[in-house]
Amino acid sequence: MRPLALACAGALLSMAASAQQAADAAQGEAAQVVVTGSVRERVAAEVPYAIGVVTREELRAAGPMINLSEALARVPGLVVNNRNNYAQDLQISSRGFGSRATFGVRGLRLYSDGIPATMPDGQGQVSHFDLAGASRIEVLRGPFSVLYGNSSGGVIALFSSPVRERQGEVGLDVGSDGLRQLRASVETPLGEGFDLRVSGSTMEFDGYRPQMEAKRHTANVRLGWQGASDRVVVQAGYFNQPAQDPLGLKREEFAANPYGTTSDTVPGRTGVQPLPASYDTRKNAEQSQVGASWKHSFGDDSVVRETQLAAYTGRRSVTQWQSIPPSTQRSSTRQSGGVVDFDREYHGMDARVRWNFGDVDLLTGASYETQGDDRRGYENFLGDPANPTALGVTGLQRRDERNRATTHDAYAQLDWQINPALTASAGVRSGRVTLTTSDRYPVQAGCAANPNSGTLNCDDSGDLAFNYTNPVLGLRWQALPSLQLHASAARGFESPTLTELAYRRSGEGAGFNTALKPQTSRQFEIGAKWRANPWSVDATLFRADVDDEIGVDSNRGGRATYQNVGRTRRQGAELSASFQPAAAWRAQLGLTYLDAAYRDAFTTCTTVLPCNPVTGQNTAQVAAGNRIAGTQRTSAFGEVAWRDAALGEWALEARALGRTAVNDLNSDFADGYVITSLRWIKSWPLGGGRKVELLARVDSLADKVYAGSVIVNEGNARYFETGAPRSFLLGVRVYGGF
Repeated sequence: MRPLALACAGALLSMAASAQQAADAAQGEAAQVVVTGSVRERVAAEVPYAIGVVTREELRAAGPMINLSEALARVPGLVVNNRNNYAQDLQISSRGFGSRATFGVRGLRLYSDGIPATMPDGQGQVSHFDLAGASRIEVLRGPFSVLYGNSSGGVIALFSSPVRERQGEVGLDVGSDGLRQLRASVETPLGEGFDLRVSGSTMEFDGYRPQMEAKRHTANVRLGWQGASDRVVVQAGYFNQPAQDPLGLKREEFAANPYGTTSDTVPGRTGVQPLPASYDTRKNAEQSQVGASWKHSFGDDSVVRETQLAAYTGRRSVTQWQSIPPSTQRSSTRQSGGVVDFDREYHGMDARVRWNFGDVDLLTGASYETQGDDRRGYENFLGDPANPTALGVTGLQRRDERNRATTHDAYAQLDWQINPALTASAGVRSGRVTLTTSDRYPVQAGCAANPNSGTLNCDDSGDLAFNYTNPVLGLRWQALPSLQLHASAARGFESPTLTELAYRRSGEGAGFNTALKPQTSRQFEIGAKWRANPWSVDATLFRADVDDEIGVDSNRGGRATYQNVGRTRRQGAELSASFQPAAAWRAQLGLTYLDAAYRDAFTTCTTVLPCNPVTGQNTAQVAAGNRIAGTQRTSAFGEVAWRDAALGEWALEARALGRTAVNDLNSDFADGYVITSLRWIKSWPLGGGRKVELLARVDSLADKVYAGSVIVNEGNARYFETGAPRSFLLGVRVYGGF
């Protein structure tokens, strides 16, 4: 990487020198203020790390504002794939962190207005994010993300728009594959410092594959109060989403009919049957939460500049019906069934103080987060496993336990203005993660016959606790008025999630996986930010060396087990550039190269059962140098837009993704692809301060067949999730004062 770093730095210095006179005071970029990773609000071009900002305008033009995947493709280093399967959420990774997730989001920290969407154990989801009410989304990659604690391989933070005037909005979106969405919001100052925003939406999607239908209903309320030195915000949100699950496709199924379904034998039925319809695979999710924050300012003449206290509480309930065969569920007393059912309570608080000592800004704080899951499992059939009377139902109970995860953290971060051109940033976060499972399922006769147990003790309870300290150090040098260089280094930490700890490895008995250790990383980054009208360029080189990487041991029969697979390395380069030669024209480019590979060989289970790594039965060797499952070598985004007052804005977008490894063995890959889209957006005044805005999009112009995402290490080899075919969207939005 050293020659590449020197080459990039030399090229940027040369470009900056030639454009020195053109740069002057206006440096070609609107002031994008960010707070993620900073002691205080800073302009994005001045922070010593790689960060991407997606603006409100970019969110509104990218689609119906349902999924983060619509707009975040423009951020280099970040991969956000839309599974078009609302039962499994998006597939998100940052510089390869999080790529192992088969559902939800792992390895990243997610925030919506300061409230974590990542639980204390590291598992998160983004389906409840209110994109229509967002003013911006900040994406932090690299070493400074470790200041957010456990599982912080990257940070995605949404910030809602402030309430400034009395106005409302009604939006209607209609698109291909039965997409229908109605949104409404109203916001107003209430007087005496109070303001209020209320919003809601309802969405329906039929899908382009069998068993793909989904619905989503949301409601959000935000009440604020602004005093002379204080700001208080109280917000509440509700989310409800019933969704069918189309399941993934095997390679031969994807090749024969990418918009079809996966099939297999089904007990009690003749011949091969479609699995999603036979088992009625689906998931119901519901979430409600309330949060409040209080910020107090002491003034610029005080050593203590600002204090902030935030607290939140919420509840999430999920029931999911899977396609696990009845015979598998009855094969062992340890089997937890084919229906996942849990109720989660989560709470947290964060207190921080910002200090100023002349050239030094200091932030100190402490946080507490906890989650408690009442987790149950049921059979997905009634009657005899060989000839069931019903499938896709909730049958006999197979699991009953209480899971808990708790974190306690203390942190400090400072910015030191050494001289006008040089700034140092440093921080440390120290915490403790406690993970416990209390098995409440009654002891059953016949437990000793369990081949994975060999003991009469059927108690799967267990607990683990991990301590960590993550330091980070960064330097920013204003080499030229138009050029900033930065470098940073940090140590990171990621604990196993409760799901990953649920079962021991194959062949090691049953119960809580006390052998699984957290993975730790050493992260490094160097970069440059160049601003010279009409150019804006960010370039970054990075490396992350991980010890005790958490990987899949086996994934069959609805039970996934995990292991530590040794050392891995993620390294590469990112480039983000924008060009606006005239007011009417602009272009944007994002490029990523990522080499994410295992540095040690390890053993994993094949798709054949039973598997026993201790004896070597039905196992395979993952070679050192194999690509980490779910990662791609290359990704890119490009956009060219032209705006005219009379004709609106027209833009051509392109997104490219390289080949994706579907498993650790690298026995198959999802092919790379390039998808192009065309959009048009225009608004007209209606009088009285109101406007109507039309958005029209055509996505996947070439109607390309491709795997939009993969289910990594899927035990039945159903890796492939087909991307959307050519689709059309028309959005009508009426907004303004009332």
